[in-house]
Formats: sequence, structure tokens, C-alpha cells
Amino acid sequence: MKNLKGTFILLLAAFIWGTAFVAQTSAGDNIGAFTFNACRNIIGALFLFIVIAILDMRKYSDRYDNLSENNYNIYKKNYIINKKNYLTDANEWPVKEGVICGILLCIAMNLQQIGINTYPDGVAVSGRAGFLTATYVVMIAITSVFMGQKLHKLTIIAAFVCIVGMYLLCIAGGIDEIYVADILELMCAVAFTIHMFTVDKYDKADGVKLSCIQFLTSGILSGILMLIFDKADINSIMKAIIPILYAGVMSSGIAYTFQIIGQKYAKPSVTAIVLSLESVFAALAGWILLGEHLSTRELTGCILVFTAVIIAQIPQFAHNVDDSKQQVIE
Repeated sequence: MKNLKGTFILLLAAFIWGTAFVAQTSAGDNIGAFTFNACRNIIGALFLFIVIAILDMRKYSDRYDNLSENNYNIYKKNYIINKKNYLTDANEWPVKEGVICGILLCIAMNLQQIGINTYPDGVAVSGRAGFLTATYVVMIAITSVFMGQKLHKLTIIAAFVCIVGMYLLCIAGGIDEIYVADILELMCAVAFTIHMFTVDKYDKADGVKLSCIQFLTSGILSGILMLIFDKADINSIMKAIIPILYAGVMSSGIAYTFQIIGQKYAKPSVTAIVLSLESVFAALAGWILLGEHLSTRELTGCILVFTAVIIAQIPQFAHNVDDSKQQVIE
């Protein structure tokens, strides 16, 4: 039941992330990539800061339930002092780690959004960008080989299937079918691959705090780039306020929190597979909400890319199953 609960929560996270591609596509009609990411990341950071404060208050609430009135007043006074230190003391926050991850996140997000804004009219932007971004899963599997992990034959198959899928999605119609935006989305996938490995390196840090700092860092850097390259004004931002809020609160804030909660219940192998459905939700959302249509060739390419994403995760899935069996035996 716990695994089922975690799976459902992760499915909601994947759904929000997938539908966020629609928000990103819609926002591109009014504001530049740097403006959009500056706004969404700052909003996401503020939302997560509130979540951190609420979680801390819950810890406080759970502790004083059985205290006497006198002890409660003493505890409350100490809590207020400790809470202030908790929220402001740099030693309580993974600042260095968050800044490094934030820089990488800024690069990945802006490459993705610039690509989305660059696609010409008539292209199924949400689905195309969603599946090309999802190739980072295959890239992670391949890169792991160069970091000492054994090359599994399924990883080779996944890479081949992914290449064929990208060919049908972007190249089958000839070199003219390749858009600059496609290249940017693949560069985005590379950046997300590096970001994922970096986050994994800091696995001992508080996940929510790390995310809060990385969103804040990415927001500040995107804001600086916005002032240099984008001609942003309050009117254009207000026209895109709904996509910004959806991406900031739902995608950056709530979906990330869902991921943290879901991973506590679901198995790692299940987590990876469920979250990979993000690309499918992106294509479906683009079709339903924006009227985007994929040709038969493009749809086949999307299916192959998604298949490659699943195949790339099978070795890890099998490894986790073997570990679980070994734990039962022990």
C-alpha cells in the first residue's frame, strides 16, 4: 500500500511537470526565456521556503502536545529563538551545494525555454520538447559507464532505440527538418544530465532546502540575464502570469514536494519509471490544451524515445529487485 501511495504521488508530480510544458509554450508568446525562468524560479524558491517553515512548525507542534503549561511556555520561547536561527543560519542550509546546482539548473532551464520559444509555428512544441528533454534518462545511463559502472547490454539497446526515435522525430524528413530548437533541447538534456549527477553527489544534504537554494540561485541568474537580453516589462509579465504561477508554484514547488514525499514510499526503480511519464503527459497536454498534432512519423519517434527511456531504467530496476530479495533472505 505504501508503494502504491508513493506511485500515485509521483504520478501527480509527472503530470504537473508534463503539463508545465504547455505553460512554458504559452508564456513564450509574451515574454522571453530569461524573464519566464527568473519569475518561475523566484516563485518556486519562495514557495519552498514557506513549505520548509510549515514543516518546521509541524515538528514544533508534535513536540509540545503533551507538555505542561509551564514547560510549554519555556519550550515555546526556546523554539522561537531556535526557529530564527534555523531559518537564517547558513550552517543549516546547503548553500554551496545549492548554488552549484542552481547554476546548472539555470543553464538547463534556459536552454529548454529558449528552445521552446524558438520553434516555428505549426510544430507540436510541448510533445517534441518533452520527449527530447526526456533523453537525459538515456544519457545518464550511458554516462554512468564512464563513471565506473558496468555497461549493460540493455543500455546499448536503449541508446540505439533513442537515436532511431530522435531520427524519426527530428531528421526523417531531411536535414531541413532539424530545427535549432531541437539542438537546444538536446543541449538542455545534457545540462540536466550533469545537474542530476551533481544533485546525486549531494545526496546527504536536505533535499527541500537544496532545491530552495537552487531555485533562488537560478532565479537570480536568470534575472540578471533578463535585464541584459530581454525587453521585459510589467505588462508582458502580467499577460503570462498564469503560466508563470503554474510553472513556479505547481511545477517548481508542489511537484518537487510530491517527488520528495513519493520517493519515501515508492521504490527507486518505480520512481524513475513513473517520473519518465512526464514526456507522455507533455505530448497529451499539448494535444488537448493547445491543439498540437504529431504526424505519424513524429508519434512513432516519440514512442521509440519513451521506450528507450524505459529500457534504460530496466538494469537499475532489476538491481533493486535483487537487493530486495537479498534483504528478505537475510
